[in-house]
Amino acid sequence: MDYSRLVRIYEELSNTAGRLEKRDIISNFLSSVHEKNLVNIINLLQGQNFPEWDSRKIGVGTQIIIKALANTSGISIGDIDKLWADIGDLGKVAEKILSNKKQSTLVSNSLTIKGVVDRNQKLAEIEGSGTVSKKIDVISELLSSTDAIGAKYLVRLLLEDLRTGAGIGVIRDAISETYDIEKSKIQRGYDLTTDLARVAYIAKIDGENGLDKLKISPGSPVKVMLFQKSETFEGAFDKVGIPAAIEYKYDGFRLQIHRNKSKIKLFTRNLEDVTNQFPDIIEFVKRDIDSESFVIDCEAIGYDPKTKVWKPFQEISQRIRRKYDIENMIKEVPVMILAFDILFLNGKSLLSIPFSDRRKNLKSILKSETLAVDIAKSLHTDDISKAQKFYESALDAGAEGVMVKNLASIYKPGSRVGFGLKIKPVMESLDLTVVGAEWGTGKRANWLSSFTLACKQGDEFFEIGKMGTGLKEKENDGLSFNQITNLLKPNILNEEGRNVTIKPSIVIEIEYEEIQKSPTYSSGFALRFPRVLRLRDDLNLSDVDNLSKIESLRNSQRARN
Repeated sequence: MDYSRLVRIYEELSNTAGRLEKRDIISNFLSSVHEKNLVNIINLLQGQNFPEWDSRKIGVGTQIIIKALANTSGISIGDIDKLWADIGDLGKVAEKILSNKKQSTLVSNSLTIKGVVDRNQKLAEIEGSGTVSKKIDVISELLSSTDAIGAKYLVRLLLEDLRTGAGIGVIRDAISETYDIEKSKIQRGYDLTTDLARVAYIAKIDGENGLDKLKISPGSPVKVMLFQKSETFEGAFDKVGIPAAIEYKYDGFRLQIHRNKSKIKLFTRNLEDVTNQFPDIIEFVKRDIDSESFVIDCEAIGYDPKTKVWKPFQEISQRIRRKYDIENMIKEVPVMILAFDILFLNGKSLLSIPFSDRRKNLKSILKSETLAVDIAKSLHTDDISKAQKFYESALDAGAEGVMVKNLASIYKPGSRVGFGLKIKPVMESLDLTVVGAEWGTGKRANWLSSFTLACKQGDEFFEIGKMGTGLKEKENDGLSFNQITNLLKPNILNEEGRNVTIKPSIVIEIEYEEIQKSPTYSSGFALRFPRVLRLRDDLNLSDVDNLSKIESLRNSQRARN
């Protein structure tokens, strides 16, 4: 199939606002797609070069693409940089410069879907000496083989930022409609495999029977079951039933441990393969888990190697990203795992058995080892006072809070179904100012985003993190990107590319989950998951919360260190 057919679908989707209309566009397209092209098509519709679970990356950033565009078009890198700063979307930059390309000898060749996928995936294999120039050559060849609109989407595919407005849900619904299969069955298949292309292929070839046979298997990550919040134990017990399991909610990162004989894989909540970053966990698994076939849901938490006190997520997150000097990182930021659920054991799926039975299976294979592998601390009760006391002990120990779980519940991947709830302290909101931001991209190209927040001490302002959530795109839904951009634009002090420095001028109220120590920001602290609540136009800069208050609030967070 020619790539140009897919480009036309991309354009239709981009120019269509309605979810149902987008679904129908994809469904009509899929009805004519041959099975040999289906897997590639579904991945490309998602803007992916590999299935979601696949850890391979093509390793292409904006600078490589800019150099390839310069190489293809004859326009200087400086001029392309200026266009990018003005337009905010490198795909549209490619479309603009290739529609007016200087090299009259360039011709548009026929580019196939397979050709796009093969070349994009080839980029992931290029390494060693001359990597950058080799990648530029591959991308230049791709750009030379299509027209300007095709180039726009090629660039977006390379950056995995497609921007057609057709997300997983729309594509799932289109697959359901095309092959006349219940949406819930398509969703179940996706939750079990994290591979929508594979699910679509099975739906086309084997229909519902094929999807019904899909099972969880070690090595293929599963969408984890998610939990809603509750303010009180009364509300939590009312939702999940009694007696319930009350568990420590640890301040680490969620981890799936998969083992199939000698093969052990580690996946984050976002399905990132972090096996190579944690050889210490691999050793714990081999030594302390008595089975060679399982999928375990757990939390990995860090601790101070001297005091053995738990560290907050902010201090261990660097281990997820670190891909070199691993041995030193293990010594500086050791981790342990606290297991709380098991999804698969000894060749059998445990998703459909009660949580209490899954817990027994989990205990049966775990050898508790201090600072290595253990089971999450838990209490079964229907007594609110006992639950509250357990919650207080969790906070004193340095946990985030507790989970309240239905003892009879199944494990439903990818869902917030009320089988469990989390209870955490509500932190006092902060009044902060904005000292930096970035110009957005795509439909937000004319708005500021990713705001750098600051507190105050004396006459100086100190950065305390970045915030990008809570703002609205539509004016009548609350504080909007457009509104805050208009307020901040007159106070821009400096611009470097998309990054801007802003003179403190407005005050906004921010909620967050936690204050953590951080060497990244000048305050020495960072807000975890900050979110804007409202513009405080009733306050001025003298009302911005000071660094002393930040430190006091941080110290009040029980046993956090």
